[in-house]
Amino acid sequence: MSAQLLQPAFTDPVLDAQRGFRAALKALAGPGLPHTLHATPSLEGLAPATYALCLALLDIDTPLWLSPSFDTPTIRANLAFHCGCPLTPHRETARFALLGAEDLLDLSGFDHGNDRYPDQSCTLLVQLPNLDGGAGLAWRGPGIETEHQVSLPLADGVWRERERRNEFPRGLDLFFTAGHDFIGLPRSTRVARTAQERV
Repeated sequence: MSAQLLQPAFTDPVLDAQRGFRAALKALAGPGLPHTLHATPSLEGLAPATYALCLALLDIDTPLWLSPSFDTPTIRANLAFHCGCPLTPHRETARFALLGAEDLLDLSGFDHGNDRYPDQSCTLLVQLPNLDGGAGLAWRGPGIETEHQVSLPLADGVWRERERRNEFPRGLDLFFTAGHDFIGLPRSTRVARTAQERV
């Protein structure tokens, strides 16, 4: 690993990681509500919120799969150094995966957990250019009083692919990031693309 590739991480590694971890839990408990991570470092190729979630969630026990767009020497070196997470070339062994919008059209291979240990599924960190500008969708389920209107800039096929991969309690949890902001989408949330699906 070249020391020239290394860039700063959290200013206060313990407290900042705890804040990021709590924010991540809160985002999954309240799906679709935006959260802002202020004290975030920057890393070439990653949005501040993406990098902060990596620093808060990844460790030596969480193998990480990188999609080709994030598989750069800088990202590999900094996540390996600051997080200690092993980088895996195999989706099947990843506990976390770093993806872009285009990668969501094929979620095959990622571990969905099992009926006995559904929590052992892979969590997807999805970096987007922004968290709005797409078709308005209704998110419903635990943690949402009625419904949240969310308009992520994603192709319609993404939601069909997610449905194919979710068999609650097994499934994939997602975080969508853009800039300093992120939202959570747990497997328990239903995403309705049409008025008929909201019934």
